[in-house]
Amino acid sequence: MPIAPPTTDRISAQILRQFASECLQALKLPEHTAALLADSLVQADLWGHPSHGIMRLFWYGARIQSGAIQNLTQSEWVVNAGGIAVLDGKDGIGQSIATIAMRAAIEKAKTHGIAAVSVRNSGHFGTAMYFTKMAADADCIGFLSSNASPAMAPWGGVQPLVGNNPWSWAAPAGKFPCFVLDIANTAVARGKLYHAKTKGQSIPEGWALDKDGNMTTDPEAGIAGQILPMAGHKGYAISMAMDVLSGVLSAGQFGDTITGPYKSEGRSGAGHLIIVIDIAKLRPIEEFHSDMETLIHSIKSSKTAPAHSEIFYPGEKEAINHDLFSQIGIPISLSLQQELAVGAKQLGISHPF
Repeated sequence: MPIAPPTTDRISAQILRQFASECLQALKLPEHTAALLADSLVQADLWGHPSHGIMRLFWYGARIQSGAIQNLTQSEWVVNAGGIAVLDGKDGIGQSIATIAMRAAIEKAKTHGIAAVSVRNSGHFGTAMYFTKMAADADCIGFLSSNASPAMAPWGGVQPLVGNNPWSWAAPAGKFPCFVLDIANTAVARGKLYHAKTKGQSIPEGWALDKDGNMTTDPEAGIAGQILPMAGHKGYAISMAMDVLSGVLSAGQFGDTITGPYKSEGRSGAGHLIIVIDIAKLRPIEEFHSDMETLIHSIKSSKTAPAHSEIFYPGEKEAINHDLFSQIGIPISLSLQQELAVGAKQLGISHPF
């Protein structure tokens, strides 16, 4: 019986970062901005989230080329007073804008104990935990919300009007990798449908409806239709709350006026809210670390259910994947390699595939 050809290769994170950065620089991004965007994509792959990984490289590239991302380096502080600030991203690179805002929030929290930075006119920034982990690494608790392009219908409706509007919390955890939660309010992130489409796979029932409102296992039909909310009406309600925090509060865009990275044209208009708390202003940081270790140990040492050999806390699997893929390389499907190779060739960039 013939052996089926492999469908996936493994590429080192360092090679992928360099490749992505060179492509983005060819699109006229400054070197430091290109490196940041490339790192955010590869880091998602390292964490085991390919739906937000290198597969999105030329999605961003198409938006840069079309002018949907209108500037590459500028942003403006509209309000900057004590622990409160508002940043206008001027339709720039979402990862760059979110990094500026998170660093400012951490600095402000170290001075005032708590800080809130509202962001408008930003763009898609990849994985939210990329930024909240920055706060945890600074011995702070970090929160980040964002609004997003329409993905789900309001509960009881059929017209996609509400984004999946992701949010993330992160906190240091002593000797353990940091606690980090990063979720969208749909049953799954829409990028997982694109990932399934790229690999030629079906999706589970319960993820999406087609454009006529019927349950589907076809990722392409789900992309054309709507993603179902997590936990029914609760996911829809949380998404609306995140839009209030991210879009309405920032005096930016909200509702169905956001354009996602899946489209090459149309300004994003995405907004965010960042909140950072300096733990040491509330209690000794060593005690916080110790209590986090106690909490995590109690969870991980509890009795497992049938068919489960281990219990994981939020952020643990990502840390495990990071260590593993850093050693053995990131799995990249052959179809994605071909797609990336075509994009690189159009830019005159050599590729590792």
